Amino acid sequence: MIAVVVVVLAVSSGGPSSTQRVAPVPLPHPGPGPESMFTPASELNAADADTLVSTLQQLGVESVHIYMHWGDIAPDPSSRVRPNFDATDPAAYPAAGWAEYDPLVQAISAHRMTVNLALVPPPPHWASGRGAPHPSTQPEWKPNAVDYGQWVQAVATRYSGHYTPPGATQPLPRVSFWSIYNEPNLGFQLAPQAIDHSQVEVSARYYRALVDSAWTALQTTGHGHDTILIGELGPAGETSGAGPGNFNSMAPLRFLRALYCVDSAYRQLRGSAAAVRGCPTTAAASASFRADNPGLFEATGYADHPYSQGLPPDEATPNEPDFAELAAIGKLERVLDTLQRVYGSNKQFPIWSTEFGYQTTPPDPEAGTVTPAEAAYYLNWSEYLTWVDPRQRSYDQYLLTDPTNGYFATGLFTAAGAPKPGLYAYRMPLYLPYTATRLGHPLAVWGCVRPAPNAARSTHRTQTVKIELRAAGTAAYRTIETVPLTGPHGYFDIPVRFPASGEVRVAWTYPRGPEIFSRTVSVTLG
Repeated sequence: MIAVVVVVLAVSSGGPSSTQRVAPVPLPHPGPGPESMFTPASELNAADADTLVSTLQQLGVESVHIYMHWGDIAPDPSSRVRPNFDATDPAAYPAAGWAEYDPLVQAISAHRMTVNLALVPPPPHWASGRGAPHPSTQPEWKPNAVDYGQWVQAVATRYSGHYTPPGATQPLPRVSFWSIYNEPNLGFQLAPQAIDHSQVEVSARYYRALVDSAWTALQTTGHGHDTILIGELGPAGETSGAGPGNFNSMAPLRFLRALYCVDSAYRQLRGSAAAVRGCPTTAAASASFRADNPGLFEATGYADHPYSQGLPPDEATPNEPDFAELAAIGKLERVLDTLQRVYGSNKQFPIWSTEFGYQTTPPDPEAGTVTPAEAAYYLNWSEYLTWVDPRQRSYDQYLLTDPTNGYFATGLFTAAGAPKPGLYAYRMPLYLPYTATRLGHPLAVWGCVRPAPNAARSTHRTQTVKIELRAAGTAAYRTIETVPLTGPHGYFDIPVRFPASGEVRVAWTYPRGPEIFSRTVSVTLG
């Protein structure tokens, strides 16, 4: 099969407000494609963890990205005085904090899915720095890296596969997939972002220390060979006016340059410019930067939250060279490669999408939203672009259900539980990069049956998907091709000769369950 790169013409095509793609250029097939990841949030409910995880399994999710909040686990999180306890010992933490997460880890593992445990803020107040400006109640101010590392050690010990909690009869499952912190370039996650009238990026200094501390904790608890992601970058930042300041957001590529102690031309910082960012001030000191910060060079990959912020997935934000949305992933990859080479490393980090989606109106009142139908189209297009790039190792969906307040409505279901078009787009993606041709010529049909690999394992049978056409002027769909699904993630990419113009969809049947369908795509034959 082939992937395609396309030239764009401004004519109507198979999706809301779409354009028609013509003149496909063959590329080598990129491989098995990204794994299916899901990031729930408000849906998390320890009392009903099995229901949530069963739903995700029915959708074909392979990895569940769970945010474990430091402040949820820590004792006396609202106190400014650090409690007297052994922070490396999971038994020294309140049992109620672990009770929010243990059932989720157990349920995900029992359903043979992977837990990606993201160890995220907010920190407890006693682990945050002094001197925060208004609003001074925000505990993300200058988090203490030593305290964070001790908490990571406690979590890693608890989920080592050998730890039996007090009162339990068997060990908790092992977690072997970790993310260090969350969106450190956003001020509500890590502050301050920048000082000296936003000219000096200091959030990277604090994040560098957090990575170093967490990296050491994971190595010392037997997790050194696990999958460990760093970054977890927000895709955009404030680049006008007063800049990121204390609590706003910093453009991610600017953040990365400060993290690796280089200037805008990727030259190593020196002198006072280096010192204020916590960087080596001399060439001799820079020679040990790589050895002193192993997490920045030896991590498994970089995590990105490549939200397109209402734009089509192939369109980057204009005049923002330091953003890292989906259309700019290639730039992110090049920047990461350059930063490695500055210190003599040839490593090319894989990119993991760990949070992604399109906000929909209704109900979301924010800027950067699209209609639910547009979101479904853009989600499939986004996944296709992710699949084409072999360095992208996951495709993530953020939120199962829209929040009840209507904001950040990226869910597959409404807050009332009704399915949105995005549900069908996520469960069984369909994308045709080229939707018009002459009769007798093939069109590339790309898609995925996300639940198929689970079905193949449970039935010990190769699954197949039907490509169906409802010809223009007719009422019924008929099968044009039946495609075996042999890859590990359920993807297919096949040229199909359609006999007429019409509506295309794909169909698949759960073992001992219902038949399901993708969204439809219009094709035109001339």
